[in-house]
Amino acid sequence: MGKDKPHSSGQAVGRVVVRLVVLAVAMFGFGYAMVPLYGVLCDLTGLGGRSVQISENADGIPVSNREVQIRFLATTHSDLPWMFQPLEKTSTVKLGELSETSYLAMNPTEQSIIGQATYNVVPSEASLYFVKTECFCFTEQLLTSNESREMPVYFFIQPDLPESIKEITLSYTFYRNEKAERSALALATADAPLNEN
Repeated sequence: MGKDKPHSSGQAVGRVVVRLVVLAVAMFGFGYAMVPLYGVLCDLTGLGGRSVQISENADGIPVSNREVQIRFLATTHSDLPWMFQPLEKTSTVKLGELSETSYLAMNPTEQSIIGQATYNVVPSEASLYFVKTECFCFTEQLLTSNESREMPVYFFIQPDLPESIKEITLSYTFYRNEKAERSALALATADAPLNEN
């Protein structure tokens, strides 16, 4: 019976390897599915600032002397070969005061690429009080070959932010939007004049 142990041990290792490979493939697929799922979630629930309606200059929002520190982070998904970073790492803002920050995106490749950004606010409770009045994440972004662009974000923190929240992190992740790229290419091809011989 002792001779069967190495064989059964090898089978067990094989099963673990297969499970890990399946798990890795599932996680990769889940990453690609996150962008459209995030959009649907925002449309249905109003999360992500898509359904927030405010006046153009936030008139009527009281400004408090209380300040919070905002940290800015930036990442890109593995399928997007852009360089993307905040122009400032932190900022201290007054509650209710309209504030601005900017991110820098650069496409170092030889082709035009369309990206779409999603964002996250930490702690999650702070997302209920973080209002963006203008943001590059609201629309798709096209960067041509070797193009770089500063992308501003205008925001304010509602004055009734809980006292327990002293610091907020605003992070963006850019994803490649291949569907939009295909649509743009099809449109450009349709508009191109026919060569007459």
